Amino acid sequence: MAAEPGLRQEMLNAIPSLRAFAISLTGSIEYADDLVQTALVRALKNLDKFAPGTNMRAWLFTIMRNQFYTELRKRRREVEDPDGAMALRLAVLPEQSARLDFSDMQAALSQLSIDQREALLLVAAEGVSYEEAAQICGTTIGTIKSWVNRARTRLAEILAITPEEDLGPDRLIQSALLVRSTS
Repeated sequence: MAAEPGLRQEMLNAIPSLRAFAISLTGSIEYADDLVQTALVRALKNLDKFAPGTNMRAWLFTIMRNQFYTELRKRRREVEDPDGAMALRLAVLPEQSARLDFSDMQAALSQLSIDQREALLLVAAEGVSYEEAAQICGTTIGTIKSWVNRARTRLAEILAITPEEDLGPDRLIQSALLVRSTS
């Protein structure tokens, strides 16, 4: 909507006062000029909401003041991070690595003998005791312990995991590879 000549002149006459008020709010001439410009653009977009015969200057001041406080609230939630240090600290591990680790673990498990895989999954993943695993598999406790130990060693070779520091936070992998004392 194009501004009527009288309204347009009222807006132009208010600019010096708006600018002075904006400088007092912001403390920055550049930011104040941006604030005045934004207020005038908003006023022009919403000119149909201006009630003729009311105080144009007060209406513009209200628009500018509201804009200033909106931007201030927004800036309070934002963190200045020019060198990216804050963003680096907020980074999270990508989810796909867990899926890839799981796929690697499945592939490695498939390379184990059926007996070793079954014993390892019962003891390490399901939390079954060696005694219960021996009963389930129909063998002795010593055989289950041997199968589990060989399976852990073979998994570590397949996955190229040597020191404990290479183990990630995933408890399934840790329990499968670390010797658990279950008595």
